[in-house]
Amino acid sequence: MPLILALDQGTTSSRSLLFDEKGSLLGMAQKEFKQYYPQPGWVEHDAHEIWESQFATLAEVLAKARVDTHNIAAIGITNQRETTVVWNKITGEPIGPAIVWQDRRTASFCDELRLQGKALLLQQKTGLILDAYFSATKLKWILDKVPGAREQAAAGQLAFGTIDSWLIYKLTKGAVHATDVSNASRTLLFNIHTLQWDPELLELFDIPLSVLPMVLPSSGIVGDCTIIPGARIPIAGVAGDQQAALFGQLCTEEGMVKNTYGTGCFMLMNTGQQAIASQRQLLTTVAWQIDGKTTYALEGSVFIGGAVVQWLRDELKVIHSAPDIEKLAASVKSTDGVYVVPAFTGLGAPHWSAHARGAVFGITRGTNHAHIARAALESIAYQSADLLHAMQADAQIQIRELRVDGGATANDMLMQFQADTLNCKVVRPIITETTAMGAAFLAGLGAGIWKDQQELAAHWKTARVFEPQLPEDARAQLVKGWQRAVKAAIAWADDR
Repeated sequence: MPLILALDQGTTSSRSLLFDEKGSLLGMAQKEFKQYYPQPGWVEHDAHEIWESQFATLAEVLAKARVDTHNIAAIGITNQRETTVVWNKITGEPIGPAIVWQDRRTASFCDELRLQGKALLLQQKTGLILDAYFSATKLKWILDKVPGAREQAAAGQLAFGTIDSWLIYKLTKGAVHATDVSNASRTLLFNIHTLQWDPELLELFDIPLSVLPMVLPSSGIVGDCTIIPGARIPIAGVAGDQQAALFGQLCTEEGMVKNTYGTGCFMLMNTGQQAIASQRQLLTTVAWQIDGKTTYALEGSVFIGGAVVQWLRDELKVIHSAPDIEKLAASVKSTDGVYVVPAFTGLGAPHWSAHARGAVFGITRGTNHAHIARAALESIAYQSADLLHAMQADAQIQIRELRVDGGATANDMLMQFQADTLNCKVVRPIITETTAMGAAFLAGLGAGIWKDQQELAAHWKTARVFEPQLPEDARAQLVKGWQRAVKAAIAWADDR
């Protein structure tokens, strides 16, 4: 039976997962690596540590599963997006630390570009909002600040990559310098309409074309992994983590949506072959490219999702562990009009208030910690509903269901409330490792294990469907209260 190895390289840990041709998970290994914070607002990784942790999990999962490496038909890669590595093509050594997607050191440069009126140009070409989040300003910073980097780049000696490119380079022993369209679309350098590195944007950021990887489809042979002794395994699928999760949820038709509930929440809507320009500051991104066909998506993120539960646990100390919140929240029938707006780091789409801060509204003498816990839990669903309504308005598509994954989906109360706030079905799959599964699906397609996307449908199985149960008037009343609370939090921030 052919097996597929999925490498899931995340922000805080690297994982390797083994799937069979039926989509069943056979084994998993995970290893955390160090986070570096050299200055306020700076976040770095050691590219060597990323590789070493990834290779360690690869070796561990193969050893634990006791599989013959000749049975591994393909490798799929999914990765933290936007994190930037630059290395020397001759020595293979990084020229400095990897700058992580969370890093804010280039925010002032983004402000300069905004004052020059470049934000609209960038959005039109890349689908992205001008922000330090993306790779281009990080790459420019490395070339400008690392001694000798500009000279080495001019001599054609440097390679830039997001983490997928770095892993491909290491897996192929330096033979391949490549990325896929989904990761390229997160750099602020890639034109999502022409599907090429954009000369005007390269000039704007002063990036030489020679440092950039070749851009390949998300499914198809990238190169051969040659670092496993006695084996030569095709790398046949690559996608950024959120796009991989969209594919792992088999949201392969226009209008299908997935939401990943983690520390924050990431929601993507498949918009088919249309790159829809958002009017609500959502991101337009490439979802994947398969068999010459490019699929686009709208993306929005909730900054504080599961992190609000961590706040209850670590700061307010009203629960001992995250799963305890469901029992505490269920101990009251409702929040009794209490709303928590968890704008600890501002509000994202569709509100976009960087200065908003967390607030609790509607407290009375009878309010207790259970009401606040329930309101905090419900805030995750309200924020996700705000995103989905913005997506529906941008895409002019009415959704039928929301497919969900991530740790917080184990909370039945949250999933039911999400269905109630959206007035649509919320579908939780049996295997919630959808990011890695997406990488495996893309690799399996690329290596010919499955002939098409329709064949994959048999391997995605539903664990539970949450149907909306709230009457329309009750839903409208709850949502109205949430909107009032958000407006009040923004008004407090604006009156500085």
